[in-house]
Amino acid sequence: MKRNKISLGILILMGALTINSCSKSFLEPEPKGETLESNYYSSPDQAFAGLVAAYGPMGITYHDGYCSPEGLANAASDECYSGGASTNDQVTWTAMNDMSTLTPALMPNGLWDVAFQGVTASNLLLSKLDGVPGLDEATKARYVAEAKFLRAYYYFRLVRWFGNVPLFTTAASLDEVYAAKQAAPADVYTQIEKDLNDAIPDLPVTVDASDNGRATQGAGKALLGKVYLYDKKYTEAANMLKDVNGTPGGTSQYGYHLMANYGDIFTQKFNSEAILEIQHSNSQKFGDWSGNTLTGNMYAVMCGPRNYSFKSAPAPTIVTGWGFTPISYDLYDAMVTNGKYDPRYKYTIYNIDSFANAGLCAYSATPFTLGFPYTGYNVVKYAPLQQYLGTGGDPYLNYGVDYIEIRLADTYLMEAEALVQGGGDKSRAQALLDAVRARVGLSSVPITMDAIKNERHLELATEGHRFFDLVRWGDADKVLNNMEKGFSKHFTAGKNEILPIPLSEFPNTQMVQNPGYNH
Repeated sequence: MKRNKISLGILILMGALTINSCSKSFLEPEPKGETLESNYYSSPDQAFAGLVAAYGPMGITYHDGYCSPEGLANAASDECYSGGASTNDQVTWTAMNDMSTLTPALMPNGLWDVAFQGVTASNLLLSKLDGVPGLDEATKARYVAEAKFLRAYYYFRLVRWFGNVPLFTTAASLDEVYAAKQAAPADVYTQIEKDLNDAIPDLPVTVDASDNGRATQGAGKALLGKVYLYDKKYTEAANMLKDVNGTPGGTSQYGYHLMANYGDIFTQKFNSEAILEIQHSNSQKFGDWSGNTLTGNMYAVMCGPRNYSFKSAPAPTIVTGWGFTPISYDLYDAMVTNGKYDPRYKYTIYNIDSFANAGLCAYSATPFTLGFPYTGYNVVKYAPLQQYLGTGGDPYLNYGVDYIEIRLADTYLMEAEALVQGGGDKSRAQALLDAVRARVGLSSVPITMDAIKNERHLELATEGHRFFDLVRWGDADKVLNNMEKGFSKHFTAGKNEILPIPLSEFPNTQMVQNPGYNH
């Protein structure tokens, strides 16, 4: 790649700041053109537009290829296979499924580029806010807090995927970017924790519906608690998450409470259980692929069954998709024991094969030649429901299924884990686990790490957490290499815990590739 490639990742917003104007709500932008950064930040409205630009990368699901973080994490886990139409259909996703083939050349650029776009936009905003005329101090403090929250969010993405990344906390010049070396992961975690601790006091307790998607104190504390857990600071994690969770089974100080009906979590946007939700609007107007960066939820279309046609209920009324991340036999068997279905099964797995065999729908199965089976089971939680199909431009580019990145049952189970791992209050850990199970009508089981691991597997299945959980627990090697029916993810311990840095990021930089991966 040419020298300017990295500017599309780390410095996409230095020379030209993409400003998305707001329509119905804070994060429902329509595609707009570019405005020179030098002309910006001369009014409160322009400062707000810069803030919108900093949030924007959270929702990007296509950039130089399909780069949905939850989709790629599902493909890497034991819950799904990568899927697709053939061995040549999105080879980067196939490589996430079979890590023996994962190379820097096959690494999806979007996982790296998009997160650094967010870092750059956040740093640029922080560098400009002091000079914005007419911006009142309270608003400025909130914008600073949101920018620090976002920078922490993007760096948490980066450090979990790649481990060794350059650490920028100011708006850097191109020369500074090319001269930068990677920081140690411990230093990145330290910066993430500092940013979130700085941000939380100035984040709002709640937001109006028109601001749904913006950071709140609850989201800041939930993210910080999660970061502490990954950093193995168990006492700090438990304390921070307790502040988010409140009394198990009750309503927290931030208004969060478990949804009575598990299935409603995924069909009611910004519900009482959603703490950090990434909004995707179906009213955007992307009409073609020429922009190369899209913010509709492409993963929803990707995970739908190929050439699907509905004939009769109870087959699902979904839009045809592209057959990616079919459910694995392992997840199916985890949710069905001796013919007894976990209560969350029907909200997690579509048995498309059985519907088709009954004449209720038709679809095309993924061929076995990919090296793994098409099981006939598909993702429910982020399936392409007809109600979220785009209403303008190319409908498939504007899919409106939101992604809930952190929700209350997740923070309950993370706090329970932190208490058990850190030698904390076992009775509270038990109450947290019991509340998650009771919501779906399951009885109590004794609190152990194995019980917490199993509950996270079933409660959060296909939500993009499983791969990172397995890595964090040190279980990835034994789980991913011992999947049912002889299928293996070929995970190499000491290597695949982090991914290769995309090959295109290396020319003219001081970076070095992650251990075990060759250029």
